Amino acid sequence: MSLLLKIFIWIFSLLPLPIVHLIGVILAWGFILVPNKRRSTIKTNLAICFPDLSNKQRSRLLRNNLLETGKGAIETGVLWYWPRKRVIKLIKKVEGLELITTAMKSGKGCIVAAPHLGVWEIIGLYLSTQHPMTLLYRPPPMAGMDSLIRSARERAGANLVPTNRAGVKSLYTALGKGEMVGILPDQDPGHGAGVFVPYFGIQANTMTLLSRLAAKTGATVVFSYVERLPLGRGYKVNFINGSEEINQKDIVTSCTAINAGVEKCVRVLPDQYLWCYKRFRCRPEGEPSFYSR
Repeated sequence: MSLLLKIFIWIFSLLPLPIVHLIGVILAWGFILVPNKRRSTIKTNLAICFPDLSNKQRSRLLRNNLLETGKGAIETGVLWYWPRKRVIKLIKKVEGLELITTAMKSGKGCIVAAPHLGVWEIIGLYLSTQHPMTLLYRPPPMAGMDSLIRSARERAGANLVPTNRAGVKSLYTALGKGEMVGILPDQDPGHGAGVFVPYFGIQANTMTLLSRLAAKTGATVVFSYVERLPLGRGYKVNFINGSEEINQKDIVTSCTAINAGVEKCVRVLPDQYLWCYKRFRCRPEGEPSFYSR
């Protein structure tokens, strides 16, 4: 199965980016027109997070999000198989890079918090060409895909470490050297493994690793996301300063600031967020699930 998936991804890497995105849009219309679990999850998340929008506005956002999700699924071949320099050339604009430069000069390292917004794959590739970088990643369910993912994400010099005790230790070590680490901050860590704090006004189970890293090392936290430009014209990289409250030892205060930072990024580019992810899957004790099984 993993071999077929690799071939599928590789085939799309042979095409120019505008054609890749066009194919993604065409395939996405199937999810728009036919009822499916992915569309249902997005609809639920949008209703939860944007209660002030009209039904028409949420329907438009749902459609646009599915179109962007389709592009994202198909462009994986470009991001993983194209040579590093060719991918970097797709970056047409970078805003806020001075935040990274300043953070690295502090000597305490930098934590790059990259939500599932836009083309997050590019962030590690782009930054690891400039600074030593350690990226936390979750090994895929298909073991056969692991080597491809590692080679793709490490080809610019990044060091990938898994989400286990050894991987977390590597993050502390890198920050102790004044280096950079990358974390996806908007994943539900599962029952008993996080803290419930607001996210779009809803209590959301939130990971504490980023908070603990920031509090112990004093590293600067910078949020980042990559906007997918229309008509396959490339990408725009954005960096946004994280609140100093993230470095507070109080976990609730820190995690609340993290979610506020993620939300700030998402509100800028809601069409390209991973709304198909069940972010509110875990609920506080006694609360019913938002999602149908």
